[in-house]
Amino acid sequence: MREYLKFYIDGQWIDPAQSDTFEVINPATEEVAGTVSLGSSADVDKAVSAARRAFPSWSATSREERLALLEKILDVYQRRMGDIGAALTEEMGAPTALANGFQVNLGLGHLTTAIEVLRSFVFEEQRGGSLVVKEPIGVCGLITPWNWPINQIGVKVFPALATGCTMVLKPSEQSPFSGQVFTEILEEAGVPSGVFNLVQGDGPGVGRALSGHPDVDMVSFTGSTRAGVDIAVNAAPGVKRVTQELGGKGPNIILDDADLAANVGAGVATMMVNSGQTCSAGSRMLVPGERMEEVISVAREAASQVTVGDPTGDAAMGPVVSKAQFDKVQSLIQTGIDEGATLVAGGVGRPDGLTTGYFVQPTVFADVKNDMTIAREEIFGPVLTILGYDSIDHAIEIANDTEYGLAGFVAGADLDQARAVARRIRAGSVAINGGFDFGAPFGGYRKSGNGREWGEFGFHDYLETKGILGYTPADGS
Repeated sequence: MREYLKFYIDGQWIDPAQSDTFEVINPATEEVAGTVSLGSSADVDKAVSAARRAFPSWSATSREERLALLEKILDVYQRRMGDIGAALTEEMGAPTALANGFQVNLGLGHLTTAIEVLRSFVFEEQRGGSLVVKEPIGVCGLITPWNWPINQIGVKVFPALATGCTMVLKPSEQSPFSGQVFTEILEEAGVPSGVFNLVQGDGPGVGRALSGHPDVDMVSFTGSTRAGVDIAVNAAPGVKRVTQELGGKGPNIILDDADLAANVGAGVATMMVNSGQTCSAGSRMLVPGERMEEVISVAREAASQVTVGDPTGDAAMGPVVSKAQFDKVQSLIQTGIDEGATLVAGGVGRPDGLTTGYFVQPTVFADVKNDMTIAREEIFGPVLTILGYDSIDHAIEIANDTEYGLAGFVAGADLDQARAVARRIRAGSVAINGGFDFGAPFGGYRKSGNGREWGEFGFHDYLETKGILGYTPADGS
């Protein structure tokens, strides 16, 4: 049983201002896995004040000093990867192989990428007689979600440190354990007092106070579109920068010349990773309409191969994170049935043999129309919708007929054609034939957010741009 009742503020573990606590439920067992304190505006005030005090000295550090710190964090992070993985399995039900593999390695990848980018990042450049300078924006409020916890913490904290910002982190109260371990890593690595601060809590108690705080210069949020709107409204009076990575309903266009069996099978399996709780998932698979029966056969077989069960065992898929999430996914599956989509695999209720835990059947719908609820709403569970298209133009029309625009996918043998399709998808990230790159920008169009994370693009939102005119006099002296 974990018990995390202190917050990390100004280089010390301190008691919260009030004694409210939150029980974290293990979604695989429905039992209490631990307790964390819930912060308040008073705790946010302390943390922001610490970050504000630390900013003048930290922002003045050299590139070499910040690189040295990130290298120390890398050393400690690598030693504690097992602890992070164990926390992820307990707090959100990620299968051990996923938690200790892709989940933890995403955080590692963002750290090594930040180090690489920092080594050569251009903070100053001469343009004519002016000097253009990139300076750290100030105190940053970082609010992260429960679905890929260490990924989202790393993709915000490491660029903030690298650019000379100070910060306050609020992880999701649904998955706070990994954030606590992450903080221990930074403490051991010797992050100076006040540069990084941790306040656990929920949205109303901490998120709102952090996003609206007058001494916070920038807010970076990952989560639902609904919560993102609330944060933006709350931050608006301070005219602070707000970057958001929000919901998605990504199209996965499988072109007619692609290996249909391989790509449909991969699309089904990928959708079930992390129990479908991935904002950038290709949750709308678009296939040639005339080949729908073939697609259904392949998809049904692929779904049957996805094992569901105890995340500490060898199951490929664990539970969804909470009862609220379970109930939401169940309701949307039923809606898909009621609206007339063809249920290819799965359905309502837990998988056979599982009576406890928030386990959802790997579910696939075919013959879906893009105006159906399951094609419009972000389900955030292991539910794939398959839609047919008549032509490439029709596929692109369907793909772009959404209020979201976070990610898209294209599969095809003719690379030139796949590239052309990718260019026409209105999304911040489009992967061709399974492409993956820590250095590529990640972020959304429309209601999927604004700003970009990953690689050097993740640095820019933490920097202000200053022009110093007349830096070089006209006579060149």
